[in-house]
Amino acid sequence: MQPDPVVDEVRRVREEYAKRFDYDLRAMAADLRKREQEHPERLVSYPPKPAPPFASRRGAGNHR
Repeated sequence: MQPDPVVDEVRRVREEYAKRFDYDLRAMAADLRKREQEHPERLVSYPPKPAPPFASRRGAGNHR
């Protein structure tokens, strides 16, 4: 398989980011939350999907 420069770059950036936080997921998550607060205009949100009618919510394992 031929190397993909875009995939290589994404992997490199991901590795550098993780290394900055000593691969600590909690620290990375805290940094991302902080960045979200600093730049709310960069976030995308969608309206909630409407709940399906009651009859269609009954599925396997929901019997009474």
